[in-house]
Amino acid sequence: MSAIHPSELSFIVRHAPFDRMETEHMLWMMERMHLGYYAEGEVIVSPQQGAVDRFLVIKQGMVHGEQNVAHASEADTWLELAEGECFPLGALLASRPVASVYRAGSDSFCYELGAEDFRRLIDMSAAFRDFCTRRIANLLEHSKQVIQAQYSHSSVEQQSLASPLSAIIRRAPVTCLPQATVRQALKLMHEQHVGSMVAVDEGGRPCGILTLPDVLERIALPQIDLDQPVIGVMSKQLETLPPHALAYEAALTMARQGFRHVLVVEDGRLLGLVTEKDLFALQRVGLRQIGMTIRHADTVEVLQQGAADIRSMAHNMMAQGVAPEQLTQFISTFNDLLAARVVELEFKASGLYDTPLHAGMCWMALGSEGRFEQTLNTDQDNAIIFEVPPGMTEDQVRETLLPVARRINESLALCGFPLCKGEIMASNPRWCLSLAEWKQAFSAWIRGGTPESLLYASIFFDFRALYGAQHLAGDLREWLARVASDNSRFLYMMAENALRNRPPLGVIRDFVLNDSNRIDLKLNGITPFVDAARIFSLAVGVTQTNTIQRLRLSAAKMNLPESEIEAWIDALLFIQVLRLRHHDESSARGQNDKALDNLIDPASLNELDRRILKEAFRQARKAQAKLRLDYQL
Repeated sequence: MSAIHPSELSFIVRHAPFDRMETEHMLWMMERMHLGYYAEGEVIVSPQQGAVDRFLVIKQGMVHGEQNVAHASEADTWLELAEGECFPLGALLASRPVASVYRAGSDSFCYELGAEDFRRLIDMSAAFRDFCTRRIANLLEHSKQVIQAQYSHSSVEQQSLASPLSAIIRRAPVTCLPQATVRQALKLMHEQHVGSMVAVDEGGRPCGILTLPDVLERIALPQIDLDQPVIGVMSKQLETLPPHALAYEAALTMARQGFRHVLVVEDGRLLGLVTEKDLFALQRVGLRQIGMTIRHADTVEVLQQGAADIRSMAHNMMAQGVAPEQLTQFISTFNDLLAARVVELEFKASGLYDTPLHAGMCWMALGSEGRFEQTLNTDQDNAIIFEVPPGMTEDQVRETLLPVARRINESLALCGFPLCKGEIMASNPRWCLSLAEWKQAFSAWIRGGTPESLLYASIFFDFRALYGAQHLAGDLREWLARVASDNSRFLYMMAENALRNRPPLGVIRDFVLNDSNRIDLKLNGITPFVDAARIFSLAVGVTQTNTIQRLRLSAAKMNLPESEIEAWIDALLFIQVLRLRHHDESSARGQNDKALDNLIDPASLNELDRRILKEAFRQARKAQAKLRLDYQL
């Protein structure tokens, strides 16, 4: 372009990454671009053309990426690019031919920059370089800032939960030797104005901790001898984390255990303490307070308030821009605490708490909770696995447990977790089974290959222990990992079934909408990644249930590039962000939690989020392409 028209400049700066580039770099780029025209159906870039010689930005029209060189069809088109989008970045960065054919889906105009100038721009502009090398991650960071701005009116100035503990530590820890007297330890606590004292050995390794509640319970009320060694009255159950651990990990530890302190330890030596007060500013609703309320609740009414607090916590975390992976872990962790307390209360009410039936029972979470991926909209998916006590049969155990399971399911429903419409609940006799019966069920599904078998496999393979005899779920998981990985026919059928659910990208339009002109973010967005990760993990024997862990651990065994896996994960997390925002905004409008859905109208999204959603769906198609390649489908 010899002269840059204001309208051209206005168009470019509306799109990432040009909206973040320095003006002189953007003008330098535009001065070297020329405008190319491509008629509908014309090939723009193809593998046959050799190493890519130019960078393109769509000014007008639409471009399709196709697997098939000869013609475009719904089956062959895996990529659709619209105005403001650029291509083909991967091939340009690697100085290689493209892997797919890029064809004009309609009469199209593209700004074009020569490959040499593209590489010079990469060196000149950090913003442009960051976008090209971390495309979807860069877009997600941009979107995250927009989300935080949208929520800023409901948030206070808060430290990020993504901060390392080394940045949270307020002061050097106040310590004493284990042989110091109780009197000396209390005097030091008073002088230093601290609520805790850590005993460390001569090597700086922590041995015990004394807190103010301990002073009342272990010293003042029993009126012990104050000249005895303090280590004798200290708690030896210490929770430690390394300095590079993140604040959210400390918060989760405190919430799970009900502790007020986490010790920060490096190479065995105590570096400092992170207290509940240090993390309190992270939330309007205290994390440990929610956990303690749930843990000590004695009625369903108190647990209902705990469930409301969990939703408030989620809103505050979204206001901070907490990453969706962390946010869903928080939601799932607190929901775990709530569900476990419901189970405990109902077993106590039934009179079975101190019996072998309770000791040999494991309550399992399935579905999104089993994967640690719950949002604010989730129904119940649970089951029971049990041991058979001497003198009883499996049917007798089941007959005793089912009424308790029914009350548990009903109580969870009162707390905002609707009953599963498909009856995938522990109160269903089909899902209250002994370890031997569960192995028989899984064996039948693996051998069967029927639509019903594949459906149950997709639900029940994501189980994890939530309460009780966790070793039973562990035994089942280890057995299943061996059996499933040895059955290639079953994995083939699971892959075939998963590929029927195509991400909703269209050839003619940006998105394929359902009958209500919306997209189901869970079914068509999250599920393709979840299904692919489950199959990959079963194939290589990975026992984790979380989708992100499955992808990362499976990738290492499948020799998949880390950059490719991280792009899938970024895409999955963005769709999860949209779901969380949708649920939160629906709740804010007064919509009943039971009525929350996963349906969004893409037209309601801003331009940036629509663009990222398209990219996320493309990544889902890439994950499915890997499945298709592995199983020759």
